[in-house]
Amino acid sequence: MMEDAFWPVLMLIGLMGGIFAGYPVAFVLAGIGICFAVLAGVPMLFLSTTVSRMYSGILTNWLLIAIPLFVFMGLMLERSGIAARLLKSLASIFRGLPGGYGFAVAVIGVIMAASTGIIGASVVLMGMMALPTMLQNNYDPKISSGLIAASGTLGILIPPSIMLIVLGDQLRVSVGDLFMAAVGPGLLLGGLYIGYLLLVAIFQPHRMPPAAVAEHKPFWSAVASLALDLLAPVVLIVSVLGTIVAGIATPTESAAIGALGAMFLALVSRKLDWKTLSSALRDTTKTTAMIIFVMMGATVFSVVFRKLGGDALIADAFAIHDGNPYVVFIMIMALVFVLGFFLEWVEITLVVVPIVAPVVAALDFGLPPEQVLIWFAIALAVNLQTSFLTPPFGYALFYLRGIAPKGVTIGMIYRGVIPFVVLQILALASVIAWPQIALYIPNALAR
Repeated sequence: MMEDAFWPVLMLIGLMGGIFAGYPVAFVLAGIGICFAVLAGVPMLFLSTTVSRMYSGILTNWLLIAIPLFVFMGLMLERSGIAARLLKSLASIFRGLPGGYGFAVAVIGVIMAASTGIIGASVVLMGMMALPTMLQNNYDPKISSGLIAASGTLGILIPPSIMLIVLGDQLRVSVGDLFMAAVGPGLLLGGLYIGYLLLVAIFQPHRMPPAAVAEHKPFWSAVASLALDLLAPVVLIVSVLGTIVAGIATPTESAAIGALGAMFLALVSRKLDWKTLSSALRDTTKTTAMIIFVMMGATVFSVVFRKLGGDALIADAFAIHDGNPYVVFIMIMALVFVLGFFLEWVEITLVVVPIVAPVVAALDFGLPPEQVLIWFAIALAVNLQTSFLTPPFGYALFYLRGIAPKGVTIGMIYRGVIPFVVLQILALASVIAWPQIALYIPNALAR
């Protein structure tokens, strides 16, 4: 047994060492796979099959075209000014209330998550718009920064999410079903954030005092402005997700609709010019190339890892044959949570999912196998959202620190996200304990 596990264990050690050494993940994955194939005597003819796997599974995969389209849609929306107008309208609605600006930021986080899904853009955008105003109104810097960082990461879970597209491809399940399954947990998480703000506003109002009212705008006028500002993102969300739910379009086709709609909104907002378009195209290309390149490296690694007996090693490690399925499930989630302290979601998804997915699929939860994988994917997405907030490499924390005023230190941001990480763990525990939080909507739509 120890002899059979020698090469797979050594591969995992080499992978972690290469990543922590700071080398690009795509190079590490492919390099480790090729080096160990040579060292373990894997026939080169077998290794050459990775080329056909990359071509058929990645480069000609129709589903993956949705990635650049959704990225482009998010970047164009971020540049259209919709979020800024929505924040002003919501702040006007909540004026004079303790925590009013915080509630506005939480709601904007949910709306922008369903419209863009670009984490860096969302965190930076809301940080630049909301954080200075919140600090000027004597908000606690910790709760302000934590709220902005956490709300800005909702796009990784709430559809249309790039992560769900990648998970759907890796698990071979319907991306449309994943989109629908993510709605319940996404709204649950947004509701937990708002509930936490409500408790702080009630019991510690000094941390989020009522904002000074600069203009006495009638309430119904503020509601009308909000409805008008909500119209564009709601139409876009419905056109993207509604066409998938109704069976009119595939996720790839709906992504194209969303990209065109985002360009139209930028044009109407008078933000569409050559500089904006070229910048969005450049950033889209960089993001897409990074994801695809890592997927190609992960293909080489996973093929060699399986050839050397990695599947059997993982199955034995989780005691799949005689262990409690929920214990195995929680062990996998704990592993992913720890990895989230050090790795990005792309790396975890493309390295860990192919290894543990067969283990999860073989477990008996009393659910059909495809539903088990959908439930697993959504639980994993909730779990991976914490990777943006957990130090030392929580990317949302560094996005926010880069644009935060001088008085907001990285230590304040770290302490500020702790309650929101706890809420994410609570949401994850709820999804694990009650799978129907994720499965109810796709099951209802399938009837």
